[in-house]
Amino acid sequence: MDLLYFILFVSILIFIHEFGHFAFAKLFGVKVLTFSIGFGPKLLKVRGKETEYCLGLLPFGGFVKMLEEGKAREAILPEERHRTFESQTLWKRVVIVLAGPAMNLVFPMALYTSVYLEDKDFLPPTVGVVFPGKPADGKLFPGDTITAVEGESVASFPDVQKAFAKGAGVPMRVRVDRDGKPVEVTVTPSEETEVVEPSELELFEHVGRIGIAPTYPSPVIGLSRTDSPAFRAGLRTFDRITAVNGRKVETFVELARVLSQNKGDNVVLTYVRPVSVPRSLGGLCDIAVLETGIASLSPRPRAEGAVARDDDPDWRTKDMLDRAGIESAEMYVAFVPEGSSEWRAGLRAGDRITHLDGVAQRMWKVDRRGGHALDDTTMVGRLLREPNRMHELVWTRDGDRMSGSFQVRKERWNDELGQHYERYVFRTTHWLPRAASKTVPNPHPLVYAIRRGALETTNAMKFIVVGFVRILQGRVSIAAVSGPITLYDVAGDAGAKGTTYFVWAMAVTSVNLGLINLLPIPVLDGGHLLLFLLEWVRRKPVSLRARELSSLVGMSVLVLLMLVAFKNDVTRKWDVIVLQVRDLTH
Repeated sequence: MDLLYFILFVSILIFIHEFGHFAFAKLFGVKVLTFSIGFGPKLLKVRGKETEYCLGLLPFGGFVKMLEEGKAREAILPEERHRTFESQTLWKRVVIVLAGPAMNLVFPMALYTSVYLEDKDFLPPTVGVVFPGKPADGKLFPGDTITAVEGESVASFPDVQKAFAKGAGVPMRVRVDRDGKPVEVTVTPSEETEVVEPSELELFEHVGRIGIAPTYPSPVIGLSRTDSPAFRAGLRTFDRITAVNGRKVETFVELARVLSQNKGDNVVLTYVRPVSVPRSLGGLCDIAVLETGIASLSPRPRAEGAVARDDDPDWRTKDMLDRAGIESAEMYVAFVPEGSSEWRAGLRAGDRITHLDGVAQRMWKVDRRGGHALDDTTMVGRLLREPNRMHELVWTRDGDRMSGSFQVRKERWNDELGQHYERYVFRTTHWLPRAASKTVPNPHPLVYAIRRGALETTNAMKFIVVGFVRILQGRVSIAAVSGPITLYDVAGDAGAKGTTYFVWAMAVTSVNLGLINLLPIPVLDGGHLLLFLLEWVRRKPVSLRARELSSLVGMSVLVLLMLVAFKNDVTRKWDVIVLQVRDLTH
């Protein structure tokens, strides 16, 4: 199947490229003698009125052979002399040559558009999480629904992101629906620099962010004290509440809202509890299973005179902690690797982290799925911002304060290209899954898909151009250049993953092919355009001898580049090749 995917992958891209040359040559009246996909012996040949359509054995390129003068001027009939490529005006020849790479750059827009047409639903414009220390902190709260930004209505969370992305440093009026009441606040997005992967290309994007995510934490609870009503009722840290008095709850916000309405009456909580099963499946792995349970909870009565505060929309969570002893499991430790520096410092599963280096902690880390990079206002972000120093961690265990010092672990490895990497990691984890999100329909699917298609194509072009520049600058190794073996793997992997992945990979490769063909190397389209530029400057065509010499030089450069790419491919796959040879010889 990989071979079939590869042939389909390459053939489509070559057809698109050569069809650009063919279509505009025909449009301008140039006689096309041969239109071929592939080189070498012809597997298929169809004769048209004046053009021969061929399918070659080797699917590594193609060509459009037009009627040209060159050395065979006497072989051209006088009545067809106006149909030669050379007889066309300069601008027509430029368009014919440029049409191939242009098609490779337009084609991805169609491919990306087809992919984004599947985006029929978006996350709603709700606030599920507010990141500490960010512009929205203290102004927006979980459960808020954003209805407008600067007077412009928003219908989805992507609309919200787009509105704030272009407003870095500018105070923006935000209208929200909070508990059924319209509220307006002013938030000033901060400018954030996001690194586009891979990081060695040093590509950055500067966008405005206010520090919110649309997905809600599940109602997974943490209990900091053993004398709380929740603990006495049999609840434990990491229990996931599923219902209150038979009423289903799906988010921590819902749980807080329901329990805050309680006046001290007994409530029945249904929950599921993760229970560890070490050395499961015959000792292959450690797993956890969810056990169900029911707890009867009697929250403490609300203090005399205590009421909801409009100036503190987060009062429900505080009220629940004060009266029932329940809070979010956000800062509770779920797993500590044995032997790690955190383990040696005394940290254990179930502990609640309160401070890092003297700073109170409210969030473990930013969820990258929410569209945000690692943030140093979270605990993990702070740790990785200063990985080379000793950190002091403070936590509580059953209400008792404890502390310890440790340093983040450093990992080193080499990738398949032989490039060396180092990074710091914090392997201790928490457990706070996200609730399933409801969605809203995409109001303009076609317009959205076309815009995203154009944007993705532009980003791919930027990515590839910067990659070329970084290689020339020596910032990225020449070993990053790939050849047909890598393309074979890419096509096979993408095809195995499904149509969407196949289309996505084809779009990126098409952009790559189009830009490579624009390089000013004779033989490539960019080389022809360079000769046309010289013709325009000199006011006369470049001599046939000069064109032949340039073609020879260009072919030499192209062969050299292909050898480098092939050598890189073989180097990456050397271990696999050796194993396959051994299998064949034994």
